[in-house]
Amino acid sequence: MKFVPEKRPIHGENLESLKSRLKSIGEPAFRAQQIMDWLYKKRARSWGDMTNLSRQLRAQLDKEFDFEPAQRVIAKESSDSTEKLLLSMRDGSMIETVVIRAPQIGVGQEKSRKTICISTQVGCAYGCRFCASGLNGWKRDLSTGEIVSQLIHVCHQEDATTDRAQEELASFDNIVVMGMGEPMANYDNLLAALRILNADWGLKFGARRITISTSGVVPKILQLAEEPEQFRLAVSLHGATNDVRSQIMPINKRYPLEELVPAIQKFASVKGRMVTLEFILIQEINDSFEQAEKLADIAQSLHAHVNLIPYNTVEGLDWKRPSRTRQDAFYDILKKKRVSATIRREKGHDIAAACGQLKLKTEEALSG
Repeated sequence: MKFVPEKRPIHGENLESLKSRLKSIGEPAFRAQQIMDWLYKKRARSWGDMTNLSRQLRAQLDKEFDFEPAQRVIAKESSDSTEKLLLSMRDGSMIETVVIRAPQIGVGQEKSRKTICISTQVGCAYGCRFCASGLNGWKRDLSTGEIVSQLIHVCHQEDATTDRAQEELASFDNIVVMGMGEPMANYDNLLAALRILNADWGLKFGARRITISTSGVVPKILQLAEEPEQFRLAVSLHGATNDVRSQIMPINKRYPLEELVPAIQKFASVKGRMVTLEFILIQEINDSFEQAEKLADIAQSLHAHVNLIPYNTVEGLDWKRPSRTRQDAFYDILKKKRVSATIRREKGHDIAAACGQLKLKTEEALSG
C-alpha cells in the first residue's frame, strides 16, 4: 500500500531536487541552500520563519510542501528518562519514536546523551514472535520525509533544553533505526532519509553514529555493504541455531544462518566496522547454555559485539524474560569466551517502550 499525500513533506527533498523545483518556478538555485539552512541549521518551525524568502515564494512553497507531516498524539516518559512519542501521519497512521537518555554523571538532563530510535514502516510484515509492531500486520512504508520528520520533531522538542540549536548541531547524539518496521524492507526511502541527515546541507550528522538494524534481509545487508557511507549494522539474531531462530524469527526460513552469517561477515569486512548482534533473552526458548555457547562461536567468527536484551513483556504474547541469575549466567559464558558483550537492562518498561506497544494500546483504546 502506498500513501500519496496531498503535499510532499519538505524534509523529503534533497538539495538537488529542491533546486530543480525552484528553477521550474523561476527562482534562483541558491534559494534551495537558504531553505535547507532554515530547515536543518536554524530549525524553522514554519514557512513564516524564513524571512529572507519573499512572501510569494513562501506561499508557493506552502502550497506544494508539507512542513510537518508528523503530529504528536502522546508523549510518555519513563522513570528512567526514556521517552516514547506516538506520532500521527497525515493519513492517520501512527508510528513510534523513542528518545533514550543516558544522563552524564554530575550534569543535568539537558546534557545527557540522547539516542533516537526511529521507525521506517507503519506496522511490520516480518512477524518476529517477540515484537508488538507486527501484531496488526504491515500497513505501508514511511516516505523519506516522514522518516526525517521524526528526527526534526525531536530536535524541536529538545532544542528547548539544549544550546545545540544555536551551534547548528543536531539535538541528539546517536540514531538507531530499530523502531517499527523492517528497515531493509523500506531500503530506498531509508537511505535517502539518512543521506539528508548526513549531508553538509542537512543535519550534518555523522554516518558512524547511525545504526541500521535488520532481522536479517541478506540481499540488503550485502547492498548496504557497497554503499559509500559508514553506517553501522545491527542484526537481530535471537537464536544461535536455525531451529531456535526459526521459532522466533520467520525470516530465518528464507535466510537461514548459513546465508546470514556470511553476509554479516562480508559487511564487516568491507566496512572494517564491528557489527552488533542483538539477542533477546526469552525464558526456555533461547536462554540455554547451549545457545550461549553457539552464540559465542558465531560472535567470535564475526568479531562481533553481542547485545543481550532481556525480553520486554508484550501483552498478548506468552513469553517471559529469564531470571536475573539466568541472564547473568548466559552473559558469563560469552565473557569466558572473550566475546565483547553487554546486557542492555530494560528501558521504558513502564511506558510500553518495546516496539509497537504504545501504538497497539492506543489503537485498541480508540477502536474500543
